[in-house]
Amino acid sequence: QVQVVESGGGLVQSGGSLRLSCAVSGTIFSTYAMNWYRQAPGKQRELVAGIDSSGSTNYADSVKGRFTISRDNAKNTVYLQMNSLKPDDTGVYYCYARRDVFNKYWGQGTQVTVSS
Repeated sequence: QVQVVESGGGLVQSGGSLRLSCAVSGTIFSTYAMNWYRQAPGKQRELVAGIDSSGSTNYADSVKGRFTISRDNAKNTVYLQMNSLKPDDTGVYYCYARRDVFNKYWGQGTQVTVSS
């Protein structure tokens, strides 16, 4: 059974930093593209950053230059380093693992709150 578990969320002041982690178990992690999404209250879930199995990355315009996604295949973990946080970054952050249409999994989410 595949499990996707996020951690590292919390409350931080504007301008601060957090690092989110997402651990995947029960499958061959290195074959998956990994993505971070977030959902703010009253808004749709949006893609924040992604990293494919080869290590290529992509970011939402709103986080470019502030967030960095990385993966450690030896630890079956993907990270999201978030710097220069803003109140608009507040939301529940979800990890999404996808290999193909039959193999895609969401985590339960971790709350990030940025105070002004």
